[in-house]
Amino acid sequence: MQTTSAVQEQSAQTTQTSHPKGLYVLFATEMWERFSYYGMRALLSLYMLKALLMNKEMSSLIYGNYTSLVYLTPLLGGYMADRYWGNRRSILVGGLLMAAGQFSLFFSASMYSANQTEVPSAQLLLFFLGLGCLIFGNGFFKPNISSMVGSLYPKDDSRIDAAYTIFYMGINLGAFFSPLVCGTLGDTGNPADFKWGFLAAGIGMLVGSLTFELLKNKYVVTAEGAPLGAKPERTVEHSPVVPVQTDSPVRTEAIAQPAKSFASKLPMLIGLFAVVYAAIAWLMDRDWIGALVFSAMIVAPITILTDPTLTAREKQKIYVIFILSFFVIFFWGTFEQAGASLTFFADEQTDRTLGSYVVPASYFQSANALFIIVFAPIFAVLWTFLGKRGAEPSSPLKMAISLMLMAVGYLIIAFGVKGVDASTKVSMFWLITMYMVHTFAELCLSPIGLALVNKLAPARFASLLMAVWFLATAAGNKLAGVLSGLYPPGPGEFSKAAKEGINLPNILNGTTQATADVTAKLSSLELTSHWPTFLGFQITSLYDFFMIFVGLSAVASLILFVIYKRLFTMMQEPATA
Repeated sequence: MQTTSAVQEQSAQTTQTSHPKGLYVLFATEMWERFSYYGMRALLSLYMLKALLMNKEMSSLIYGNYTSLVYLTPLLGGYMADRYWGNRRSILVGGLLMAAGQFSLFFSASMYSANQTEVPSAQLLLFFLGLGCLIFGNGFFKPNISSMVGSLYPKDDSRIDAAYTIFYMGINLGAFFSPLVCGTLGDTGNPADFKWGFLAAGIGMLVGSLTFELLKNKYVVTAEGAPLGAKPERTVEHSPVVPVQTDSPVRTEAIAQPAKSFASKLPMLIGLFAVVYAAIAWLMDRDWIGALVFSAMIVAPITILTDPTLTAREKQKIYVIFILSFFVIFFWGTFEQAGASLTFFADEQTDRTLGSYVVPASYFQSANALFIIVFAPIFAVLWTFLGKRGAEPSSPLKMAISLMLMAVGYLIIAFGVKGVDASTKVSMFWLITMYMVHTFAELCLSPIGLALVNKLAPARFASLLMAVWFLATAAGNKLAGVLSGLYPPGPGEFSKAAKEGINLPNILNGTTQATADVTAKLSSLELTSHWPTFLGFQITSLYDFFMIFVGLSAVASLILFVIYKRLFTMMQEPATA
């Protein structure tokens, strides 16, 4: 146990520096991990289109599957950390797996040969191997580093919200530089150069892992100076359930292990998951990964809520997390178009010329991160200003505002392309303005959500419930891939068909009837002869496409506006006499 003087010294240091130094270690670690992730993401869709020769629908499907699984595996990583490994080991394993994944993508891209018409099987194998390593690596890394931020502070410390905002700026600092660095190296117009962008992303991941390993013992500690993230203590297997120290730091409490209870539930949970999975797979036309993501979104909350150690008050707070997680799906389903459909839009239908310089399409993925770096301090000051006057919106209300801002952002770009021919490129103003409004939306939801989970989650379920929050992001990312696949055929598809003597616009518009030979040729080119549809609505233009996101975001926002007061009441502690 620390001496009184040591505690006073730690307290004095906290007062002088405002935030513990461990926050900045986590800040730097997450910054480099996000550099790696967003650098690779800036190139992913373009690499699939230009080097792996996939069409937009397939690229969107793989993109949605990858980004959804990236946020699904935190369920596994959170469970392993909570029960067996602790945060520290999980972060190290995750970091090394992600570095291996980036280097696998580097070797895949290195196999590209100029003007290839078929993709070597080894190139595809390394590509999917790299994605697999990134998926599992992120699962071990992401929930554990996020849950450690709040554990640096004493319970109910007023600095926790600000700490998550600072941490979130670290995420976006890495996200800002990575598309510029990896895009400059990889998005050159020559598909053979993609490998250099993936290599830079792999090196960034190694730097992040090394930063954490060298500094964790000295700085990643509790307010009392105890190490955070060690292997959790477990009660003796045959002992009765021990009450959990719910006021203790996330990773240092003695965790109750109702092993017999969980073992008795396991067959029921497996059976439930199998039934839900089969039903969703059938509804989604055998989309196995989509069924996995959405099934987990249903079964995981049931698993947590049936834990016998939960009190009624704890369950009420967890209900709030689950309800808000549902609305988060719609936020990320619209927001995460950045790496898919909006990249297609930037590449094909945005005028990217600045004088004699053509801005790489991948650069636009830095816009959101740049706006966050600029506006995050302003939002932090705004929330503080409103809080002192008792006018700060509650977390559920901020999320409702966030979804409405998403609708406004897409409304802006929808009007920017309204009536514009598919062969005409529009000003960068529309895309950049949309990203700015979406940044305001993100600042009303994402850092607020991380802090909300940390406040409401019982300490023994902190990492697991943080993983459930990321699971909602997984479902949102899967939805993003599905929606991106509705991107209407444009200049790229028209040009590809024209090289074979096919007038695709006339076929799509019904002015020319496609013969059986033409239909077969389009199929071999992985082109469609019909406009995509959504809920019976035909998407014949980019205006139609972007209005889908306006509608989804606006409806979700209005529902949340209606119920936010009830959710806020559920979050509050009952008044004491």
